[in-house]
Amino acid sequence: MHVLRRSAASPRPRALATVLALTLGAATLLGAPGPAHAAGPEADSASPYLVGRAVADITGEPEDSDKAGYFAPMVRTHGLHTRLRARAFVVVDRASGKRVAVAVADANHIDDAIREEVLRRLQSRLGDTYTRENLLLTSTHTHSGPGGHMHDNLYNLGSFGYKDQNFEANVTGIHEAILAAHGDLAPGRLDMGGGELEDASVNRSKAAFDRNPAADRAFFPDAIDPQTTTLSLSRDGAPVGAINWFATHGTSMTGDSTYVSGDNKGYAAYHWEREVKGVDYLSPADPSFVSAFAQTNAGDMTPNLNLRPGSGPTDDQFTNTEIIGSRQYEAAEAAVDHPAGPVDGPVDSRFTYIDMGSTTVSPTYTGDGRTHHTCSGALGTGFVAGSKEDGPGVDLINEGSDDNPVFDLLGAALYRASPALKACQAPKDIVIPSGDLQLTPNVVPLQLVRIGQLYLMAVPQEFTIVAGLRLRRTVAQIVDAPLDNVLVAGYSNGYAGYATTPEEYDKGDYEAGHTMFGRWTLPAYQQHMAALAHDMKAGRPTPVTITPPSHSATLLNAPRTPWFDAAPPRRRFGDVLQQPAATYQRGQQVEARFVGAHPNNDLLHGSTYLTVEKSTPDGWVRVADDGDWATRFQWAKTGVGTSAFTATWDIPHAAEPGTYRITYRGRSRQLLAQPESFTGTSRTFQVD
Repeated sequence: MHVLRRSAASPRPRALATVLALTLGAATLLGAPGPAHAAGPEADSASPYLVGRAVADITGEPEDSDKAGYFAPMVRTHGLHTRLRARAFVVVDRASGKRVAVAVADANHIDDAIREEVLRRLQSRLGDTYTRENLLLTSTHTHSGPGGHMHDNLYNLGSFGYKDQNFEANVTGIHEAILAAHGDLAPGRLDMGGGELEDASVNRSKAAFDRNPAADRAFFPDAIDPQTTTLSLSRDGAPVGAINWFATHGTSMTGDSTYVSGDNKGYAAYHWEREVKGVDYLSPADPSFVSAFAQTNAGDMTPNLNLRPGSGPTDDQFTNTEIIGSRQYEAAEAAVDHPAGPVDGPVDSRFTYIDMGSTTVSPTYTGDGRTHHTCSGALGTGFVAGSKEDGPGVDLINEGSDDNPVFDLLGAALYRASPALKACQAPKDIVIPSGDLQLTPNVVPLQLVRIGQLYLMAVPQEFTIVAGLRLRRTVAQIVDAPLDNVLVAGYSNGYAGYATTPEEYDKGDYEAGHTMFGRWTLPAYQQHMAALAHDMKAGRPTPVTITPPSHSATLLNAPRTPWFDAAPPRRRFGDVLQQPAATYQRGQQVEARFVGAHPNNDLLHGSTYLTVEKSTPDGWVRVADDGDWATRFQWAKTGVGTSAFTATWDIPHAAEPGTYRITYRGRSRQLLAQPESFTGTSRTFQVD
């Protein structure tokens, strides 16, 4: 059983712990007691909010993409473990008419260009209902999603360039989810609860964490951020949705895996929706429940509890993904069952763009009584080294090491070429001046969203837990909110690397090497976010004085490998090359191999490449598809134009005995012929 601790002995403030999911009747978190759920439609009609929620498919290319986040160009995707999804939630304050839309995507990053295109499509349908100010897009930070969807060339290097099909998959699905959530709006109740989850993360940069002042370290006695916070939506007394925030990386699936996967947060959402609530993603009916698992300040938090890729709690990455995801689900589900009390208060939002490449930071935030400056983005040696606990970069380069001679020489050359760069980025050893080369953004989005007592600080970077703590304290003091109600919503609206504390920056680990705007990055964010908080408190608008340049014209497109589909002699697409066995026991794996076609020909948005079907008196009934945890497929070239599609199904222990079959659907693109869809079906097999 995982630890959901509520000990009063920790130096960390216990406001959240006193309202843990298992603690009934307490309401420290929200400041007012409330029942677990509203009773019936009459209570809903009196609710101050309209709520809507929806889920949509955003799965990109399952073949020959890099796994965004690992930056391992030689490891390509060759199949699908789970489909990726966007989950959207809309909350409307009925008194003021103000609204916010929050979309959580199973993606490594959300690019500002994705957000702008989603907005453009929304506004073409709904006018100015959704704007930059009230739309928050964030990602789960899975490292096993197809890459190449960014509009900053550095983050497309793993895919050898930009892939429009992956960009479009994200935009289409996110837009579809928000549009559906908008259409789902109805009176509903919001509740909030939380707890402490202490065995789903570990600090992967402990030496850097230990450089922080004792007071900051004491707030996190185990060097992790255990806070788990859940906002739940209910109608007619029953939960219909939930968003959970918890800090842990999406790296349970290793960089060596060739499967597309939503990783631990994707599994948590899938498990709650599909396995607990019975949601059928392929049904045209609205889902009965939508759950999203979003990130907070996860910069130095890894789910690999043994501090090795794919290790901890077990040495099997699939099992680890399920365990870490299950622990997040259990904490969130407990908070929904026993919330602290109702959310009650206004809905509001502020948004602007900030130039993090050129911010003058006042002594109020620098902490040393002096004015400092940020600088144009640059990547250091630690970035090249990678995070060894989650997935190493260059093996010969060490994090925080003073013994990297080649890169030391390169950094010295850059310093001589630009003394100002040296002064601003020191003590970082610079490897890539990415901002000046327009490989990464200097102008980034910043947003503050309020939903009743909950404040979300949407930032486009990965904050370490102490960096997040300082940002939270800054805003909580201004808006006069309990600290536990003010969250860092990391990985939101854009992406620009990491944000460490100045003390952690000096260590030079991976997180510091990827803190692109220099030692004073965090104080600059505190200053900019404080301005948003002051504007929100005063009820005045926040000006947008700059916007980021578009990089669409300078995108380097990924090369396309020439490919046409051909069936082997005397075979057709979908023919079975390897049949399943005649009988299986529950717990065993079924495998079938088919004559295949390239899966990127048609991503089958909102559909499936494979189904597992059971024979019933009314005909064949689908019991699983390629969005299910128990299924996988791999695609492989077998010759000139020929390929094989291998589908597997791990028979659940709860599967009903009976007759089953596996079906494969694809689309072929042959030479001198029109593309055409096809279906292949295995022979039947028995499950005893």
